[in-house]
Amino acid sequence: MGSTMRILIIDDDERLCRLIQSVLENERYLVDVANDGNTGLELALSGAHAVIIVDWMMPGRDGLAICRAVRNVRLPIAILVLTARGLVEDRVVGLDTGADDYLVKPFAFDELLARVRALSRRFNISANGSDTMELRCGDIALDCRSHTARRADMGLSLTATEWQVLECLMRHAGQALSREQIFNQVWSHDSLANITMVDVYISYLRRKLQVPADQISPIETVRGIGYRISKG
Repeated sequence: MGSTMRILIIDDDERLCRLIQSVLENERYLVDVANDGNTGLELALSGAHAVIIVDWMMPGRDGLAICRAVRNVRLPIAILVLTARGLVEDRVVGLDTGADDYLVKPFAFDELLARVRALSRRFNISANGSDTMELRCGDIALDCRSHTARRADMGLSLTATEWQVLECLMRHAGQALSREQIFNQVWSHDSLANITMVDVYISYLRRKLQVPADQISPIETVRGIGYRISKG
């Protein structure tokens, strides 16, 4: 990993922040730290970071509020939530709020690093933070350099997982992809995921790609196979 990928840690546990910062800097990431939610959100909204590692439970503005704020302004940032709350329903709340991944405390730093690497792959974050490719299907465009997405003149606020599902479809525009193909492309790193996630995220994307009632969704269901996005 190159040294120009910048990560933001937001956690009120100063000792844990120092440990995570040290581990990440040993891997040559650039790291910024905020020990309260307000400062963390200000840094997050600067758009300078590829990945945010944020604690769920903090006094004042908590991690989920930060997730919502980042998603509301459509910043293309991968978000990893740290929390002591390990129940399935807690993970669902975190992911639905806009987090891309979820790590339960206490955790091994090797797993933290693996999840950061996985997020960088899922969000196509290259070593120097850029990729000149732009994908287009009709009026839908993904700019892999700036990690922005739009439909016509409307910006799209996508999580890293939604981005990768849409990217997978767009890289194979006009081709019917099975649920297994999409799942293996997007969730191969996640032992907790199952293939039903494909249908869930397709439904998320269809809502975000909102089309008028008299138009057909650009993401088609191909009966007996899976899904396809039209080329134009």
